[in-house]
Amino acid sequence: MIDVKAPRLRRTLLAAFLSASVAAPVTGAASPAAVPAPVPAPLAPLRAATPEALAVRYAATRDAVRAAERTAADHGDLRRAALLRAMADPGRRLLSFDGRDGGRAVEVFGGDLAAAERIVVLVPGSGTTLDKYGLLRGGALRLSQALGERYAVVGWLGYRTPNLVSLAALTSGRAEEGAPALRAFVRELGATRPAARVSLLCHSYGSVVCGLAAPGLDVERLILIGSPGVTVERATGLRTRAEVWAGRAGGDWIARVPHVRLAALGFGADPVSPGFGARVFAAGDGGHSDYLKAGSLALQSIVRIVSGHAPVEARRAVLGRTSVEARRAA
Repeated sequence: MIDVKAPRLRRTLLAAFLSASVAAPVTGAASPAAVPAPVPAPLAPLRAATPEALAVRYAATRDAVRAAERTAADHGDLRRAALLRAMADPGRRLLSFDGRDGGRAVEVFGGDLAAAERIVVLVPGSGTTLDKYGLLRGGALRLSQALGERYAVVGWLGYRTPNLVSLAALTSGRAEEGAPALRAFVRELGATRPAARVSLLCHSYGSVVCGLAAPGLDVERLILIGSPGVTVERATGLRTRAEVWAGRAGGDWIARVPHVRLAALGFGADPVSPGFGARVFAAGDGGHSDYLKAGSLALQSIVRIVSGHAPVEARRAVLGRTSVEARRAA
């Protein structure tokens, strides 16, 4: 942590932090529409990840989505209603859903959660709401397709994300709210699927959530992509036995965010810096939202890391070969 004592220097760094963060070239930065949604019925704890128990959970969550769809339609928001209608499709596998405050949803992609040997929990960042849920879903689908059927990918929009361009996106407040829920979810996975190996894949502000949830959490790997920092100065400060990996694409605007922590603003050290101590992997030249883009070096690296292999070098990256190797991984 940087101890800034001179008021002028403090003001200068704070101004730089705000300008780099707020003026960053982002997409879809608008706040989600204030669409009302009913309070979802409480879900019974998932005590076993059997096909029968999961079917019951998926059906209960589908009912909650349909109730939110009716409320959105009554409110006159036909776009939100159409989105929820698609989400309530019987082929979708949602473990939980809450349509309030921008929305929360936890969905399974790829392999059957009851049989998956490895599980990847994908934690998204700022600006991810029900209105932008397609971005999370698309990334999760591409990752699950690259990994193969022995892997399950869980898109975990389980916290109230800050708007992309907002003061909340510059502080850890929303992450502090979300970290206990992420910790509880991962522990529930561990209890119901003890033989499966779990990795956390944390994008942007989602990495702040993961960093706060990490201490003592039983996960195999913690993978940070496009991270502004995780509120600690070194990977050892995360107090986790997991392998900590970090990657940042060459065209990611997050590199311009000052890695400082001033009062409540900022998230500390850069996770890809040598001093942080994470295992750094090549993530290509894409932008902030391109880490799970089909054919990208970042996706190839993530697939190999999750499957227990060293990331491919840029000059040898071939997505097709990576996918086959991931499916054969132990």
